[in-house]
Amino acid sequence: MSCYLITGSNRGIGLELCKQLVERGDKVIATCRKASAELKNLSVRIEEEVDITSENSINSLRENLSGIQLDCLIHNAGIYEFNSIDDLDQESVIRQFVVNALSPLSMTKSLKGFLKKSSKIGFITSRMGSIGDNSSGSSYGYRMSKVALSMAAKSLSRDLLKEEIYVAILHPGLVSTRMTGFTKNGISTEESANGLLKRIDSLNRNNTGTFWHTNGEILPW
Repeated sequence: MSCYLITGSNRGIGLELCKQLVERGDKVIATCRKASAELKNLSVRIEEEVDITSENSINSLRENLSGIQLDCLIHNAGIYEFNSIDDLDQESVIRQFVVNALSPLSMTKSLKGFLKKSSKIGFITSRMGSIGDNSSGSSYGYRMSKVALSMAAKSLSRDLLKEEIYVAILHPGLVSTRMTGFTKNGISTEESANGLLKRIDSLNRNNTGTFWHTNGEILPW
């Protein structure tokens, strides 16, 4: 039985990751600002009132985790706000940087002591953060924040290699969730989470720092 900590677990992909991990017999610590009824119905340890942008909140979480060893830390929490060149809200761009890029990096630093040899870290980024794959433009704050997250994760994959801690940089696919307006063109949370866990399961020192699609495709930077 492995122990996973997942941020943003109250709904969407995070909730489905919790479900699938429980079903296969793993231990889950689910963090969120406020737990949903669906999350409360799962056999997971819930840590509520966790704001990934708050140092005090993360310090409180760290105290609550005393004595725990994590096999995997999955950074799933994030936000999407649309920004066009004609409606470039700087506060929105900065907010997305803080939530999507800086906070997962800072949280990793704070929780690194709970990781051990062969532990894994999964960063849920986005194909929209691929420079090589950008064919539609716009969404400036979100795209820029996800590029920054991927770069942070890539650097971590190098810095943590000596400690034999491995890093996956993961695109969940276009998923039908509240964040995407439950798009009819998206895949289900079940399909996305299943693929994400397969990528994390296959993570090792030889492929750490890889940018993967949930379906196994290696994505361009």
